[in-house]
Amino acid sequence: MAAPESLSLAQARRVALAAQGFADPPPAGAPTRRHLRRVLDRVGLIQMDSVNVLQRAHYLPLYSRLGPYPTALLDTAAYRRPRDLFEYWGHEASLVPVGLHPALRWRMARAHDEAWGGMRRIAREQPGLVAWVRDEVAARGPLTAAEIEHDAPRQTGHWGWNWSAVKQALEFLFWAGEVTAAERTTSFARRYDLPERVLPPAVLGAPTPTDAEAYRALVGVAARSLGVAAEPELRDYFRLPAAGARRAVAELVEAGELTPVAVPGWRQPAYLHAAARLPRWVRAATLVSPFDPLIWERGRAERLFGLNYRIEIYVPAPQRVYGYYVLPFLQGDRFTARVDLKADRKAGVLLVPAAWAEPGVDPEETALALAAELYRLAGWLGLDAVAPPAAGDLTAPLAAALRSVAGVP
Repeated sequence: MAAPESLSLAQARRVALAAQGFADPPPAGAPTRRHLRRVLDRVGLIQMDSVNVLQRAHYLPLYSRLGPYPTALLDTAAYRRPRDLFEYWGHEASLVPVGLHPALRWRMARAHDEAWGGMRRIAREQPGLVAWVRDEVAARGPLTAAEIEHDAPRQTGHWGWNWSAVKQALEFLFWAGEVTAAERTTSFARRYDLPERVLPPAVLGAPTPTDAEAYRALVGVAARSLGVAAEPELRDYFRLPAAGARRAVAELVEAGELTPVAVPGWRQPAYLHAAARLPRWVRAATLVSPFDPLIWERGRAERLFGLNYRIEIYVPAPQRVYGYYVLPFLQGDRFTARVDLKADRKAGVLLVPAAWAEPGVDPEETALALAAELYRLAGWLGLDAVAPPAAGDLTAPLAAALRSVAGVP
């Protein structure tokens, strides 16, 4: 699209959704590695999280964009040769395209200064243990932390999330890029190995960019994936240093890759990526994970969509407003509902502890679209049924819609 001087809020929404892949046509048949790569090109990276009340977080962005797909497709891309992805600290713990490894080496080089406190402490106070752990991985990897802990020469206490000294050493080495994740166990534990046994040789052999070059590359990925965004959001995508990100934005504006635009209601300047598209409409009807890059930055989600969203996993149950694991429902170019979901795998049922309508929507119309999506999600998860919602202002319309979709009078 030709770069305008301003975008309406509706235009900015459609630009953002197109940049994230929600305007792409769905796969004609079963999703393939080609479809996965298209999504990766749109989102830039995928956040990971250990919560498994519904589905592991890294599987959900692909579902939201492709519909039901075999999760083995992502597992293969991340943990089998030829790898498209590797685990590292991108936007929190993430699956990152292997081609971005050189652009993240500045973070690896700063492990002694920027890794979390427990990791820095173990590296500073017990360098011998860190070296021993690396030698164990080199000699016997891939290994889980538990497999190394069994043979550790000594334990010296716990920090943070009750990680052992060995786990802290492994995580320091992981931050520093000296070990990486070869795969995940069924319990979601990392198996660590040396990068040269995991990552493609061409990636490891690629030259290391300067910090400024790396920041430009990462801000460029963020800008392409967001479509239109303010500088803090471009910085947040890969958690970049403020000064370096601001400089990268200015350089990308000068190069013509970013164009400043005005968006109503945005107090900070917005930047439009040169490859951004403005579709005439977006026909999405899908649930979006709390860890989806579309809504990572909650302030931007509120400015774009009027979605006041906060994850409540860590909020005490009596203080939660919407529920434990709440997914917003994207319908067209708006969020029209949100549902608290839980997979009861033993019973084969998708539980809906709560369902809520967003302001200004038609409850019956929204409920029918949401019911169809809940059955689609349940099928993807291998569940046989969807339970009626237990609470929320969308309870009655959604319960009726679920009966209708299921063919129950």
